Formats: sequence, structure tokens, C-alpha cells
Amino acid sequence: MKIRIARSLTTLALSAVLAATMASPAAAHRQWMLPSATVLSGDDVWVNVDAAVSNDLFYFEHQPMRLNNVKALAPDGTEAKIENALTARYRSTFDVHLTRKGTYKIASVAEGLMGSYDLNGKTERLPRGTTPATLAQAVPAGATNVKTTTTSSRNEIFVTVGEPTTAALAPTNNGLELVPVTHPNDLIAGEPATFQFLLDGKPAANLPVTVIPGGIRYRDQLNQIDLKTGTDGKVTITWPTAGMYWLNVTTSRGMDPAAAPGRVASYVATLEVLAP
Repeated sequence: MKIRIARSLTTLALSAVLAATMASPAAAHRQWMLPSATVLSGDDVWVNVDAAVSNDLFYFEHQPMRLNNVKALAPDGTEAKIENALTARYRSTFDVHLTRKGTYKIASVAEGLMGSYDLNGKTERLPRGTTPATLAQAVPAGATNVKTTTTSSRNEIFVTVGEPTTAALAPTNNGLELVPVTHPNDLIAGEPATFQFLLDGKPAANLPVTVIPGGIRYRDQLNQIDLKTGTDGKVTITWPTAGMYWLNVTTSRGMDPAAAPGRVASYVATLEVLAP
């Protein structure tokens, strides 16, 4: 069967994609990982990570984040082992043994394909779990007006033992990624930090960047910082206070659909800002 694919989504299908894959700052529920520390020293070091989806950042009250797609990269770029993984009612948790000096990247990365087709006068959704490789089998004979979008989401934290390094931070050129100009474990309150964002290896221009400090459960104001990447994909953030921050960048808002048809991507990071 030959399938003619239109690289766009109906409004209904796009809404479903965004709801399923994005950690939108406007949404009540935000996905996050929280390390027990981000800057450490010593020769036998472990980091424990909590992972959850919640209304209030870094507080467990909604549901756990699944750990199926979580991997850790050691400072030399090789994969480090995820240990003692556990998923409970409101959170997941796991450990990483930091056996090498330098910067580790711990990330949950997911990719998918979603869309719709017309059959017998009705619009149907593609089955959950459809991939580009299984698309032909997922679309029944006689279907028309097949519309698809590829989705990717990336949720990252960074942990450094000793001096910061950058080998583990190299981009994969797949999805929306942070490339450090300022090292993510060298963030100081009151000082500017610059990051570059790439979408499939190219500068992600004019994307909205949302930064929210943790502890929103205990204050009246969200204290959200709204920024936008430049034409080179870079954004500069001046951190108002020390603490943990949730950072989100997504193609779901502020991007001309014609610039990236059939592509939706999201990036989330938890970053620690130290006192000067």
C-alpha cells in the first residue's frame, strides 16, 4: 500500500500531541527530575534523582515520571548505569554512581509519531505507539488524507564531580537540545548565563523560553521569567536568586508552522543556581 502523507495536523490532532508530549508552562502539570546535588567532590560519589509530574514544582502530589527512557552519560560520553530504580505512587527515584570526575548528563528522551487519517467518512487517530517504521501497517487500506507529526521530548539534569567538563553535553542533533555557552553547573545568582538551543542540529530561533524557580507551593506569585531565543538559538538568563529552577523550551508556541511542518519538540531541564 502506498501512503501519501501530509506533513501537518488538524487542530484537534495537534492539541492531542501537545497534551501528550509537552511540559507546557501554562499547563498545571509539569514533568521534572530533581537531583540530590549538582556539584560534588570526592572519589566515591552517588547522586539520587527524584522524578515526577506535579502541579507544584519539585513537590510530589500528582504522579511519578516513568523511567523507561532515562539514561545517564558519563563525562567521557559513555553510558553510566541507572541503579536502584523505583516507581512509587507519586514519584520515581533512582541512583547514579559517579565513578569518574567531570560532568554527567542524565536525560529522559522520547520520540514518537502521531497523526490521523480519513476512512469511510470519519477521521481516525493513528494508534498509540505508531512509529515511522510501522506507519504503513497502522494505516488501513483505503485511508486518505493521512496527516502525521513527529514528536520529541527531552528532560535533562546535569551533575558535576570536581571540575566541569563538556564531552557528555555534546548535542545528538536530534530533537530540541541545550548546548552550553555557560556551563549548566556554573550558574550563579545575579550573574547572566547563556545557552544555545538547537532543533535537529540547527539553531532554534525565536522559541519561547520559560524559567520558573522552585518553591511555588509556598508563594503567591509564580515568578515566571519569559524569554525568547535569538536568531542564533541563544538566550541569556540572569538568575534573580539562588535555588532550583525549571527551564522549558518548546516549538509548540511562537514558531511559524511553515518553518517546521510536522515537527513538535520540547525541552525541559532542572538547573541549580548557587549563591555568589
